[in-house]
Amino acid sequence: MTDAHRAPRSHGRSPRTTSADPSAPGPTAPTPVTPDEPTPVTPAAPSDSPTAPARRRGRPPRTESADTRDRILAAAREQFSERGYDKTSVRGIAKSAGVDPALVHHYFGTKEQIFEAAIEVAFAPTLDAPAALAEGPMEGLGERLARFFFGVWENPATRTPLLAILRSAVNNETAAAVFRRLVAAQVLRRIAAQLDLPDAELRAELAAAQLVGCAMLRYVIKVEPLASADVEQLVARVAPVVQGHLTGP
Repeated sequence: MTDAHRAPRSHGRSPRTTSADPSAPGPTAPTPVTPDEPTPVTPAAPSDSPTAPARRRGRPPRTESADTRDRILAAAREQFSERGYDKTSVRGIAKSAGVDPALVHHYFGTKEQIFEAAIEVAFAPTLDAPAALAEGPMEGLGERLARFFFGVWENPATRTPLLAILRSAVNNETAAAVFRRLVAAQVLRRIAAQLDLPDAELRAELAAAQLVGCAMLRYVIKVEPLASADVEQLVARVAPVVQGHLTGP
């Protein structure tokens, strides 16, 4: 074969073609990018939802605290009245009130402080004595004070806590000191302030001694016939003596 009949050689390579495989998967389409969707939020229950919220730990509500405090005070007055200061314990007060002893300490502190808080509430009716003295002329001070004093003691609601005060004060110096402090600061000094005399405090204390002595014999020791005597008879006999202490020479 001559060169003329020889096919010309191509200087460049022709691209290799491959037949498509009909069973092969086609190109994967790109996944469209979407913006991040927010996480769905469950709406809060309405305020009038019937489900009550869980109770939080911590201090009890104010009304519950007040009720607990009053219950402890009532139990303390009962214990001091029945057992006296020496035989009354914080544990006994707590048991009577249906609370833990630590709660008694939380509200009131020591036994002495509990006693003072208890008798201060019980002693509240007697704080009106100075006002009773001011309602009339000086010549009737003794009668007004005696009538007011026996009126407080004849009332069962006020007599029971006052008995606790007297019994405890007689048998225990700590209780006596609390009693003296309360009586001197809130009653006797206020009575003495109404007396325009140089020895007004001594006069007020002598008048109080007369009345408290009668209360001890009548309501605590129950000496007869004083214990069962008519109140009006007692007022008639005691009032002149009290008047003499307050305004006499």
